[in-house]
Amino acid sequence: MITRKPFYGTDWYITGAVVTLDAMGCQTAIAQQIVDKDADYLLSLKGNQGTLHQDVKLFFESANTCPPIGHTSYDGGHGRIETRIVRATSDIKWLKKDHPHWAKLTSIIAVTAIRECKDKTTEETRYFISSMDASNPERLGQIVRAHWGIENNLHWVLDYAFREDDQRMRSGNGDANMAVVRHIALNLVKTEKTVKLGVKNKRLNAGWDEDYLLKIVTGRPGATKPKT
Repeated sequence: MITRKPFYGTDWYITGAVVTLDAMGCQTAIAQQIVDKDADYLLSLKGNQGTLHQDVKLFFESANTCPPIGHTSYDGGHGRIETRIVRATSDIKWLKKDHPHWAKLTSIIAVTAIRECKDKTTEETRYFISSMDASNPERLGQIVRAHWGIENNLHWVLDYAFREDDQRMRSGNGDANMAVVRHIALNLVKTEKTVKLGVKNKRLNAGWDEDYLLKIVTGRPGATKPKT
């Protein structure tokens, strides 16, 4: 989530914004770039950063060191109740000593989502690092929830319009490369505004009408509208 400021040329100004990224964007160079722009980051952790994810996970799982619950919120609808528990701490000198290359590393966060639907209960905990202080866990929880909302919406669109979940490409970097291609295609389709259709129907029309396909790919103004 990036709150974008006015820009000049090709440079985005994100001063004062909070940038959230999934585990793919959890990189020291990216964190440094965000801090250099006078913005804050909140980055999702997974196993792609050496021992960082495991260190944070073990900290929150330890009864002796785990911080008290910072904030709890509840949400219900469609026959489901969701409880979100946010725990955060800025007492992480031990972590910064072991991982000194993270710019302005200030806090670590654990967000546990407990979902109750009929007779089934599921629980998932995700871990984050941030340049923000841990003094306002409610705010941190709101930022994480906003990030999840964007992720879930994007996943739904890619699955519905591109059937991403049915893809079985697993060889080499093929799956990652095709994911990038689908993201590019989605952005191109959503940018085309002359026809009020959903993403899936725009793709269908592009398959029927080469002029419309050309308009999506190039954005040239002379292309004809799709046949309906």
